[in-house]
Amino acid sequence: EVAAAVKQCKKAGIKPVMITGDYKLTACAIAREAGIMDNSSEAVTGKEIDAMTDERLAERVKTASVFARVTPEHKVRIVKAFQKNGMVTAMTGDGVNDAPALKAADIGCAMGSGTDVAKGAADIILADDNFATIVEAVKQGKIIFENIKKTVHFLLSSNIGEILTIFTAIIMRMPPPLTAIQLLWVNLITDSLPAIALGMEKGSGDIMDEKPELKGKSIFSGGMAVNLILEGIMIAALSLTAYFAGQIVFRDLSAARTMTFSVLALSQLVHSFNMHSKKPICVSGLSGCKMLWISFIVCAGLQVALVSFEPAAKLFSMSVMTAAHWRYIWPLSFAPIIVMEITKLFDMTAKK
Repeated sequence: EVAAAVKQCKKAGIKPVMITGDYKLTACAIAREAGIMDNSSEAVTGKEIDAMTDERLAERVKTASVFARVTPEHKVRIVKAFQKNGMVTAMTGDGVNDAPALKAADIGCAMGSGTDVAKGAADIILADDNFATIVEAVKQGKIIFENIKKTVHFLLSSNIGEILTIFTAIIMRMPPPLTAIQLLWVNLITDSLPAIALGMEKGSGDIMDEKPELKGKSIFSGGMAVNLILEGIMIAALSLTAYFAGQIVFRDLSAARTMTFSVLALSQLVHSFNMHSKKPICVSGLSGCKMLWISFIVCAGLQVALVSFEPAAKLFSMSVMTAAHWRYIWPLSFAPIIVMEITKLFDMTAKK
């Protein structure tokens, strides 16, 4: 499985390196067979490492893929040289002599069949002694990190939308567009379930094609901070449009608040699908988001039932929404996905 795993590593922007005590020619032959070494990479021996300063070694590791006839001290120096270049470094080993390098690496991966010393120094123990398992662990880590970003992005953009809706009305000296119980409903029901669903996604099929994040890079980098603010403004603008429509068209503050509440809740539910992929839905599709669909159906069903049935609406001191109201609510609620699809298509075209 090593050759396929190495190929996937390189595709994901991960550089596999062989560090061995074997002879240089033997190491190079195996490295070429596994796909670790190619015509552009070099092999460095322990004797050459002894003659190098740490600065020189940091330069050599950029092009070297094989390190042969090395000692435990060399392994530690190699790991630190990669780290000096700002790279997140994982080290694999099974012997006592690997323990210092396993400890020095950002992630030490010991073999399950290895020594107790190596396992004690490592962060991860490979029960199956399979290099491909490390690659699968990287994939799962990328999925977890991506899901965290999706969840944070969704929750913050939604909450910014709620804050701006209330804040704008206060600035304009208008009656509050939402009651406390309506805000509580949005935060407990229509925010929480989609956020949980986003955290459970299985990741896109091309997640290993994406390059690794830079060490120390903020979760809000890459335009995420700007995007979530703009999306929050969009949700607030749609909610306030419903509020003004309720007051101008129906001349009823209670109806206007209920319309605002409905648009705010449903637009956030629709917006959760924008988090599924960076690509437009027409390109990526909506496969692999079963939990997101379930959360949408459950939350949307509860939301519609709450404002459509008189006993439930009265319990929350709201007006009952009729077909006349829904003619305004539905278009405004589905606007986020239309706006984001156009934006994603534009970005994809611009990158080409």
